[in-house]
Amino acid sequence: MARLLIILPFAVLAIDIFAIVDVVLTDRARVRAVPKAIWIMMIVLIPLIGAILWFAVGKERGGRADDRRLIAPDDDPAFLRNLRRDEAQDERIRRLEQELAELDDDPPKD
Repeated sequence: MARLLIILPFAVLAIDIFAIVDVVLTDRARVRAVPKAIWIMMIVLIPLIGAILWFAVGKERGGRADDRRLIAPDDDPAFLRNLRRDEAQDERIRRLEQELAELDDDPPKD
């Protein structure tokens, strides 16, 4: 029992420190309910319960689906637009090189 009374405060302190570091490193857009400063105060003033609340309610899991989801290149409109632009540029360069080659093939007029 005496060992538990010695180890338990260190475990609670470690969990609280981990929670505070997690609050600080979490993106502001992922924090729910209250601002980050309030979460830190809750963790410090209500040890263990504040940390449990932070991990249970405080932040969104996995990021936001609307602006953080990855888009495959064939579904990304910007990528497809750039691809078409690059293809048009390549075609224009090919035509200009062909025209230059035709001009070089003509014999000089004396």
